[in-house]
Amino acid sequence: MLDIKWIRENGERLQAIADQKGMEVSIKELLEQDEHKRALLLQIEPLRQARNKLSQDINLLMQTGKLEEAEQGKQTVKEWNGELAGLEKKLAAAEQACKRLLHQAPNIVSPDTPVGRSDADNVEIRRVGYPVRLDFKLRDHVALGELHDMIDIPRGVKTAGSRNYYLKGAGVLLHRAVQQLALDLLIRKGFQPLEVPLMARAEALTGTGFFPLGEDQVYAIPDEERWLVGTSEVPLVSYYSNEIVDVAEPIKLAAASTCFRSEVGSAGKDVHGLYRVHQFSKVEQVILCEASLERSEELLQEITGNAEELLQLLKLPYRVMSVCTGDMSQKTYKQYDIESWMPSRDSYGETHSSSSLLDFQTRRSNIRYRDAQGKPRYCYTLNNTAVASPRILIPLLENHQEEDGSIWLPPALRPYMNGVERLVPPGGPVHNEASV
Repeated sequence: MLDIKWIRENGERLQAIADQKGMEVSIKELLEQDEHKRALLLQIEPLRQARNKLSQDINLLMQTGKLEEAEQGKQTVKEWNGELAGLEKKLAAAEQACKRLLHQAPNIVSPDTPVGRSDADNVEIRRVGYPVRLDFKLRDHVALGELHDMIDIPRGVKTAGSRNYYLKGAGVLLHRAVQQLALDLLIRKGFQPLEVPLMARAEALTGTGFFPLGEDQVYAIPDEERWLVGTSEVPLVSYYSNEIVDVAEPIKLAAASTCFRSEVGSAGKDVHGLYRVHQFSKVEQVILCEASLERSEELLQEITGNAEELLQLLKLPYRVMSVCTGDMSQKTYKQYDIESWMPSRDSYGETHSSSSLLDFQTRRSNIRYRDAQGKPRYCYTLNNTAVASPRILIPLLENHQEEDGSIWLPPALRPYMNGVERLVPPGGPVHNEASV
């Protein structure tokens, strides 16, 4: 959420940003409602003051025996109260309209964010590693999962519907291994791990910018006024809602959690395998820092670097993309996507995302710190997906497959896989390494 004073002075600029982000929001309507609200306040405040003054005068008149004048005053107060009731009703409606429209307004975007309409307009920043070109017949991650009896999608669909799955055996171990590797990496870099709620109230989702515009992506829990979170970013940021915090050093939080997304609007998109599913697990990194563009940019590069380090440990080729305006969410100021090479797609696929949000979330969540002069200011927030599984299993299995169906495991994963160096299909060839 932005400062309404700033919006009053930059309405046209903000509307242009909304248009670039592909958002259907009217900044003009917001400013009209804001003007209407302020006009009502100009009527209400003097009338309230006059009523309160007259009420005090009536008490004095009663004490001095001037009963007739006191009765006239009471009649006037009654009339003013009736007038105020009508104005305050209009004010409440105007305030609600302003709040609704303010929650729909976008965050500003960084000067170096490319302008574009979709992910096709994202700009490649750098590429690390080389796409794998196999000299044997490729198996995609689903075929590899079936060969190793580690992925069962038909039974997942039978049990829970489309975009659901079971992981079995080595699939479960890999799923947990990549998460623990990511979490251990973040802990070494000073992040505080938290176990977080997977359900949240509407205030938490609104405070972090996922409501109202993203409500159709979230699973509701009927009759409880709670929702299943699609990322631990929600409970991590909300941990400090309505508090004044110390950001002399950035607050670095991390969580490994199950996430749920309805994927409304993605019908027919990426339906094969594990790329786009309703339930997944994610290790998230969240940072709260002082309101400094320079510091937040440093931290954005840091959390992006953490995700890159994870991919390098997994020996996966990837590229970093600067996300354009049309592919950004409402709340994002600047964003990088990291795409890993997926042989079965013969292209890169998004596996990580890093975002800088400035004070968009903290204004909504009321998270502040005191600056050098002791003045309360809103913090800046940043977030990044350190790893998301099972999507990361797609490049992990496909890039490291061997002709006989075995899957080589990067050294960094082996301590989390009981020392296993290679996964061998059940009944398949033995390469003198341990197998699971």
